[in-house]
Amino acid sequence: MIKVAVWGTGMMGQGLLNFILDRERDLQLVGAIVTNPAKEGKTVGELLGRPCDVKMTMDYDSVLALRPDVVCVCTQSFLHEISSQVEPCVRAGANVISIAEKLSFPWASDPEWADRFDALAKEHGVSILGTGINPGFILDALVVMWTSVCLQVDRIEAKRVNDLSPFGPTVMRTQGVGTTVEEFYAGVADGSIVGHIGFPESIHLIGRALGWQIDHIEETREPIVTTVERSTPHVTVRPGDVAGCTQIGRGYVGDELRVELIHPQQIHPEMEGVSTGDYIRIVGDPEIRMSTNPEVPGGKGTYASTGNYIPLVLDAKPGIVTVVDLPLPRFLAPSV
Repeated sequence: MIKVAVWGTGMMGQGLLNFILDRERDLQLVGAIVTNPAKEGKTVGELLGRPCDVKMTMDYDSVLALRPDVVCVCTQSFLHEISSQVEPCVRAGANVISIAEKLSFPWASDPEWADRFDALAKEHGVSILGTGINPGFILDALVVMWTSVCLQVDRIEAKRVNDLSPFGPTVMRTQGVGTTVEEFYAGVADGSIVGHIGFPESIHLIGRALGWQIDHIEETREPIVTTVERSTPHVTVRPGDVAGCTQIGRGYVGDELRVELIHPQQIHPEMEGVSTGDYIRIVGDPEIRMSTNPEVPGGKGTYASTGNYIPLVLDAKPGIVTVVDLPLPRFLAPSV
């Protein structure tokens, strides 16, 4: 039985809590750490609408005192935002799995942070893993898996076309949904519109697996301008304004383009005749083309990936590990 705690009980955390409770033969939920004071003292059962008497708390020390084998951090995206959550878990002797995009390959954005936390995890004999749907699977780990049937790999091209409609106001703001074209470009310039977080991480994960030294990465962000009115519960976009963002990341070995990742995201793409899906092309011998329609759901894929990695991190080497360092993950069957 693996003792698991979850830090963060938003949409992703709730999905993961259900995953854990569905697998009581293999996983034991020992704690739920919250960041919202309104949830303090309530039970996970009250949150999820199912039987579970584990109480949610902001007192992470009390949860870590229960000696969880793994703590799953489902909070923010950036390394500086999760540092105060990852560090106490590691010092308590718990392995950490996080959905923070930047943790999937932290050397891409902050090598000093990565080296410091890698050393801390090794000191305490535990592992730290960043995973999720993207980065963590579709545009990196899945690509790497397909290369296993190749004799030669010259270039990677991958694309994820997805629908932003299910997401909340924070995602709408960071993708520029509802802005004018001028406001979109101004937001990209000042950093308030970031688009997808994770292209440098995915590119470096592919490079790490294939032995490519990625010398530099270029990213572009362009508005997706709608010709029809589109709306969600959080935003209304009128014709001529921005319904989403097309982001492209390119990784070079020397001056040679080796990895190109394309990620157009918008609300209600079907209203402009666009179908969602995930696509991989490996230029080499043999050439590989993979596609799946519609897109793999981002939310479900992220918390499923996190949960299915729980058994694997227990046997991982101490330090920061990545999805291309670990054995092939697999479905952990429910027991209820």
